[in-house]
Amino acid sequence: MRRSWKSLRSRLLMILAVIGPGFIAGEGGNDAGGIWTYSVAGAQFGYSLLWAMIPATAALIVVQEMAARMGAVTGKGLSDLIREEFGFRITFFLMIALVVTNFANVTAEFAGVASSLELFGVSRYIVVPVAAAAVWLLVVQGTYGTVEKIFLTASAFYVCYIVAGLLARPDWLAAARATFTRPAATGIRDYGYVYMLIGLVGTTISPWMQFYLQASVVEKGVTVRQYRASRWDVIIGSIFAAIVAWFIIVACAATLHTGGIGITSAAEAAQALRPLAGEYAYLLFAAGLLNASLFAATVLPITTAYTVCEGLGFESGLDKKFHEAPAFYWLYTLLIVTGAGVLLLPNFPMIRMMVLSQVVNGIVLPFVLIFMLILTNDRELMGEHVNSRRYNVVAWATVVVMIGLTLTMIVMQR
Repeated sequence: MRRSWKSLRSRLLMILAVIGPGFIAGEGGNDAGGIWTYSVAGAQFGYSLLWAMIPATAALIVVQEMAARMGAVTGKGLSDLIREEFGFRITFFLMIALVVTNFANVTAEFAGVASSLELFGVSRYIVVPVAAAAVWLLVVQGTYGTVEKIFLTASAFYVCYIVAGLLARPDWLAAARATFTRPAATGIRDYGYVYMLIGLVGTTISPWMQFYLQASVVEKGVTVRQYRASRWDVIIGSIFAAIVAWFIIVACAATLHTGGIGITSAAEAAQALRPLAGEYAYLLFAAGLLNASLFAATVLPITTAYTVCEGLGFESGLDKKFHEAPAFYWLYTLLIVTGAGVLLLPNFPMIRMMVLSQVVNGIVLPFVLIFMLILTNDRELMGEHVNSRRYNVVAWATVVVMIGLTLTMIVMQR
């Protein structure tokens, strides 16, 4: 009995020691653009898109686990490995694509900050500069350990959406049926449905999340010996992120779709919930949007700085001082300043930027996955920790499906 208790205790301590990167990366997908996507999916299509959360969650777990495993086995970040295995030229163009994509995402996060507090009458011209200064100081003045603890606290705050979903009093039987039943073939013939499906997968498995996760695993010092515990971090984080997303869709389906109320943003979803689900649901939804936006507005620029600096061979890391990794911190600063700055331009299309950023995530995702699949199947690089057949089937199926959906959307647009 004592031995089994000691064994259980040592395993729990091991999990607690490595927990962080997987959980944070999983919740990162539920950012401002993600909340908008899930909200509109529920408001526009009701429960009919809930089925997509099952394959998306399975793919998220597989992809995140691949990134964590690569980090633990090789001790290197994803962009670093891509540069070593595929050369500088391919890495350079991939870095440009990721910077452009992530810049759109960073702008969407500050748009989420602005729209969440504009619900309470606070001007974006006050909110955005203050938020930008706060997230910049947090990273520049903090250490990896401090920043990670703050991120984990912010991740736990996503429970607001689960409570908001419960307060919405949905039709649980209809929601369960839509989640576990095969979708109707008619949906795939509708441009709006396909567009939203790409955005939903793109926000659930955002490309930047894999770069962040692998870099964080390396910086945290997770090794092959701690790999099993790190897997639980990834699995728990992915499942919790999917549950939060499911409840956002359900909350909006039960209230806005049922009431025939159209929305164009997550902030509007929060406002519309007020008379339908009560004051508490409204406040929780708005508070969750602010938390998610600030959280991702910090993580996304860090991820981009990690990715570019690793790929181009510059020093990077939150435990380094500004003068030790100037390229890392200057790129982080530039993304914060420009991402927040464009929102202060008059008539800036905040909502369009939120939509675009998530769909672009879905379009870029297959290309990042192809690099990851080649690397995780390289026995010379990964040794005995190469992908299993099941992992390859799920990951390659994700690549094929996302490319197919993108081509379908393009054809429909014509």
